[in-house]
Amino acid sequence: MKPLAGKVAVVAGATRGAGRGIAIGLGKAGATVYCTGRSVRGGLSNMNRQETIDETAELVAAAGGIGIAVRVDHTVESEVRALFERVKAEQNGQLDLLVNDVWGGDPLTEWGKPFWEHSLEDGLLMQQRAVFSHMITSYYGAPLMTARKQGLIIEITDGVDNEYRGNLYYSLAKTSVIHLAKAMAEDLRPFGVTAVALTPGFLRSEAMLDHFGVTKENWRDAAAQEPHFLMSETPAYIGGAVAALAADPEVHLKTGKALSTWGLSEQYRFDDEDGSRPHWGNYAATIGTDASSEAGDSEKT
Repeated sequence: MKPLAGKVAVVAGATRGAGRGIAIGLGKAGATVYCTGRSVRGGLSNMNRQETIDETAELVAAAGGIGIAVRVDHTVESEVRALFERVKAEQNGQLDLLVNDVWGGDPLTEWGKPFWEHSLEDGLLMQQRAVFSHMITSYYGAPLMTARKQGLIIEITDGVDNEYRGNLYYSLAKTSVIHLAKAMAEDLRPFGVTAVALTPGFLRSEAMLDHFGVTKENWRDAAAQEPHFLMSETPAYIGGAVAALAADPEVHLKTGKALSTWGLSEQYRFDDEDGSRPHWGNYAATIGTDASSEAGDSEKT
């Protein structure tokens, strides 16, 4: 069964982490996925990472979908406009799903510093990469949806509330896109288009595995450094969450809400790669931790 066969999606920031997991999850469900980002074959990214959108598109195809890699810097308006002009031309105006997962804030975040001692330049760049890019992308993506009076926009964030997340600039970026989803939902409501925010739990991304010096096979060994990592989830989990949302004919009932992988897993009953169903919310409650303070794709340790 391919519940998203014939559907068209753009995953902005599909190079690695949650974005790659989402793209693959949509491919598994049969979607055509435009995988966008700045990292292409031929060199390392500015974060010194090897993952590329080309690889992501190939993984989408291997999973059963159609993967299309398009190099886009989502902070450059002309490149974003060209992306959606291409989608419109190639897909006869159809765009069913837009996922805003552009981030790039990990190397810019100085944990443990008050905002006045933190690099202002890096703090502002974080907003450009992780908030302005989402605004530009939705600005050009939404009209394809409103024209057809259907569609779903998902803002990927960290946490489900507006609580402080340990760093002013990081916190501002992550809470801003939650409000962005809520505000877009109001403007889009008359056109039948849905907008939500979505957070993973403790994400076991490629960068986090490298951070702890472990692999996909022995990842549990990282618990010696960070016990909470035992409750982490792979990028495939949020991929399952997005695919489930995109296939739900009543997803409009969630418009404007901030959702979580663990909450959606209870409703849609999807599993992580190993068949488990991590629930960061329940775990955080048992240890007396705000789920928002630890969720997401960030090297906070």
